Amino acid sequence: MRITEKPWWQSKTIWGGAIAVASGALGLFGIDVDAATQDVVVQNILMITSGIGGLLAIYGRLKAEHTLGR
Repeated sequence: MRITEKPWWQSKTIWGGAIAVASGALGLFGIDVDAATQDVVVQNILMITSGIGGLLAIYGRLKAEHTLGR
């Protein structure tokens, strides 16, 4: 079995934890963020970071000074 690595910003666990901490902090100020809203925020962040990663990959290939080989 081969284990593949992924960047930290593509981890649902990392983003879920960050959103949970932020939601707790918002609770101190009287702002209630329910679990469903937290899930939507995590999903949106993952879509945004995936999109940015794709755009950066395309940009990098277009700006590369060397051609791709076989």
